[in-house]
Amino acid sequence: MEERKPKYRRIVLKISGEALAGPSGFGIDFNVLDSIARQVKDVHDKKVQVSMVVGGGNFWRGAKGEAYGMDRAVSDYMGMLATVINCMALQERLEKLGLETRLMTSIEMREVAEPYIRRKAIHHLDMGRVVIFGAGSGNPYFSTDTTAALRAAEIGADIILMAKRGTDGVYDSDPNVNPDARRFTRLDYMDLIQKQLKVMDATATTLCMDNRIPMIVFDIDIYGNIERAVMGEEIGTYVGRD
Repeated sequence: MEERKPKYRRIVLKISGEALAGPSGFGIDFNVLDSIARQVKDVHDKKVQVSMVVGGGNFWRGAKGEAYGMDRAVSDYMGMLATVINCMALQERLEKLGLETRLMTSIEMREVAEPYIRRKAIHHLDMGRVVIFGAGSGNPYFSTDTTAALRAAEIGADIILMAKRGTDGVYDSDPNVNPDARRFTRLDYMDLIQKQLKVMDATATTLCMDNRIPMIVFDIDIYGNIERAVMGEEIGTYVGRD
């Protein structure tokens, strides 16, 4: 029997800081970290080119500092540095599993990462390395969701996989509050904006729409969901335009 081939050749996997924190909501849950690393290896073993954008909300959020009167740009830079902690932890776990990786950051820190250069990132992917993008876009006032959309456009990714913790897709209301909340299986980009569905910010959504980059929002807590998404199985919520 012929082995099924992945639907997507090159992906951007967006991992939120909250997903890495696990139930505690802060720091890094190493059981979650190991699960994500093993899932990435499962996908990589199928010859899928994997890149990752990692958030930092498990340590610091730019909006948090602003709420206490901190300069927004300073607070955002702190958040970018927080993402690098998560990236280094993921890199270490992936390499323990035998994968070759490259950590590339938008803010230079040569002792721990390569500076982000688009052509080098594509070269690393073509060579079979997992590329982890840290420090956001390097600019304040932009989220790591926007970074995921930007990097996906730059490297020619087929899709963005939006890994969420504790939710299996996009709903019309908060399912934790409303037991009758309805999950969408497919949405257009404009639905996210017009319905104000909090999947990613409007800048990131517009960037995906302009470059026709689809995304899948799914639950990272269920082992194997990354592979299911890559293989084209219907999980979570698909956002795109046919």
